[in-house]
Amino acid sequence: MHVANILLATYAFTEVGYALKLPFGFHLPWASAQWNNNQIPLMIPAEYEEPETPSNRIAIIGAGAGGSSAAFWIAKAKERWGLDVEIDVFEAKDYIGGRDTTVQPYDDPSLAPIELGASIFVEVNKNMWRAAHEFGFNLSDSAEGSNTLGIWDGKEFILTVRSSGTLGTWWSTIKVLWRYGINAPRRTQALVKEMIGTFLTLYSTSLGSSPWQDLAHLASSFEWTSIVNSTAAEYLDGQGVNPKFTREMVEAATRVNYGQNADAIHALEAMCSMAANKASQVVGGNWQIFDQFIKRSNASLHLNTTVTSINQKASNKFVVHTISSVTKQVSARSYRSVIIAAPYHSASLSVHLLDDASMPVIPPQPYVHLYVTLVSTPNPSARTRFFGLKDKDTVPNMVLTTWERARFSEEDEKPEFNSLSYHGKIRSRMDGTTNLTLLGVGDAEGRDESGEEWSVKIFSDHPIEDRWLRRAFGKIGWVYRKEWDAYPVLPPTDTFPPIKLAKGLYYVNAFEPFISTMETETISSRNIVELLMQEEFGASICKSVPNASVTEESKDFVYGWDC
Repeated sequence: MHVANILLATYAFTEVGYALKLPFGFHLPWASAQWNNNQIPLMIPAEYEEPETPSNRIAIIGAGAGGSSAAFWIAKAKERWGLDVEIDVFEAKDYIGGRDTTVQPYDDPSLAPIELGASIFVEVNKNMWRAAHEFGFNLSDSAEGSNTLGIWDGKEFILTVRSSGTLGTWWSTIKVLWRYGINAPRRTQALVKEMIGTFLTLYSTSLGSSPWQDLAHLASSFEWTSIVNSTAAEYLDGQGVNPKFTREMVEAATRVNYGQNADAIHALEAMCSMAANKASQVVGGNWQIFDQFIKRSNASLHLNTTVTSINQKASNKFVVHTISSVTKQVSARSYRSVIIAAPYHSASLSVHLLDDASMPVIPPQPYVHLYVTLVSTPNPSARTRFFGLKDKDTVPNMVLTTWERARFSEEDEKPEFNSLSYHGKIRSRMDGTTNLTLLGVGDAEGRDESGEEWSVKIFSDHPIEDRWLRRAFGKIGWVYRKEWDAYPVLPPTDTFPPIKLAKGLYYVNAFEPFISTMETETISSRNIVELLMQEEFGASICKSVPNASVTEESKDFVYGWDC
């Protein structure tokens, strides 16, 4: 989600990936792209006999940000406390990453992959940031190649600005101050800064070693109850922010990041969308962080394996039933604890406790159905005529949208997309060089003789057809389409799903209605593993380390990584 580097620092994303490969040239819906073949290969679980007594096995359902990091946190506790614990990770799909995966332009492995799901994380996302550096990954600046921003209302650009790519520079431009006044951006920045300061306490020992079991209580302790219980429009209006700024600039961020408008999404998530500083992504795909979480945990990974049911047989014994989508083999194995790290209702999972009446209610979580269109074009910007501009004008290479005109117009003048962003030239190697010979073969439609092609990502609430793409860009080359339930619908709320479903049974995605990002999934899983370790093993993720190299007084301290 390259657009996020300007106005957000959040998760965009979700389940990914089907493609039918068609010949070079025209690409119809669901055409052309393949998943990165470097992800951990398929592993199929064997048939297990159910033992009479429970063991120290822990099952994790889901291998996305939450599930993979849960395995990693368990491994940290094992190492520090000398625990004898086995970890099984079950993933219904054939890849690690869940909401984060990449696609290969033209199905060509020599071309650098493009993020289809969660695109960026920022420096205050301490788990993701720490993992990227500890695991030795190279990071790319998500602002690369983007220096013009336009906000489109379906009829005209209400604002266009040039900047170096960081959120602060967009906000401080003369055009922004002229349109919204100086108070609106300053007040919003102050509110976001205050929110980030509170958020950072989640990495402290005091919160890390004292796990929460109630998100409403956590919101109250952070004094965030009114923020999460109000729409962004209601809250910022009440804070004296110019309503036009909220419904244009802030809404541009919430629409690109969550597909929701400022008068619908809760204010906490909207402010997260505005918290972009040092936005980055892992070269080759962020999914590699989750791959490393699994590898470094020494967990047994079972891809293409769906968990169909969890049956509690004793207070510390759960039998997990699975089926392989490849072999159709049905298996069962017992576990001391189970962590559900996938959307509960989407997983079609049945849970039976010793006392089913004690099973807490997990409210249904609706999702925004998003259409993602990736396209390559030899044109470095969209056509001026498509946006009703003159030939001498230039179309911004990052186009975000506002719903403000559609709120009051009797005509059908709503934006046709949520965002449209250029992501630089298609690369041929990880070092960032462009292979013009490779990209310039033949005279197939869309491939310029010079070989230069730019990749463009479009988010919309409906399919984008080839005819629309040609009107917008002229020549087009590679096209990839994907639709999925991308983000949770995030209205104001004061109630949240339960974190602990029973003794030894936990739910990572309970955090999603509160804040939904890659980072917060890793925080939620750390909290659950801490709770599990204390309740089941009398242990913790951390153990005091004399003369530790990083102490809590350091700004670099991150609970779980440091102790």
